[in-house]
Amino acid sequence: MRIILASASPRRKELMNLIVSEFDIETADIDERALEDSLAGTDPLKVSEQLALAKAHAVADLHKGEDVAVIGCDTSVILDGEIMGKPADRDEAVKMLTALSGNTHIVATGVAIVTPSSVKSFTECSDVIFNPLDDYQKGLIERYCDSSDPYDKAGAYGIQNGGALLVQGIRGCFFSVVGLPVSRLAQALYEAGIIPDQNQ
Repeated sequence: MRIILASASPRRKELMNLIVSEFDIETADIDERALEDSLAGTDPLKVSEQLALAKAHAVADLHKGEDVAVIGCDTSVILDGEIMGKPADRDEAVKMLTALSGNTHIVATGVAIVTPSSVKSFTECSDVIFNPLDDYQKGLIERYCDSSDPYDKAGAYGIQNGGALLVQGIRGCFFSVVGLPVSRLAQALYEAGIIPDQNQ
């Protein structure tokens, strides 16, 4: 069965390589902003899973009649019940990171697997604890926002890059915070018969 990752994220591509060496990448042609707006009022912990399903279905629809498994993903940063998107500019990035500092937030990564005969989805949630907002943290935020790293990421940080300096710790799956819960996804792909038993 051919595997397609419905994501343009280089981070997800790198993590997917930990599970399988051969897969294709196709981005989903959906209006993510409009879809997010339509999900207003939905449990924030479920929004990323709904977006992952929409992405996977959009790509799967292009391959009707083919033996493919399409994997869709979406990651949300949630603070006090509110979803933080990607920052529009430097000021918004600084504001987001300042709000996260001294607090624990949830990173929810939704994953959907769509095949011709089945649809499976799940959400992996992890807690991320940011350092307190002292002068050192403020300086780190300012320097980090001078880089290009925060601007394509939910919550304005990448834990695998410079954003790591802002983080005190995590409870949960590090790889899910990066954007792909590799262990849980590998298990789901195995259970669906998409990847073989590693003992064979």
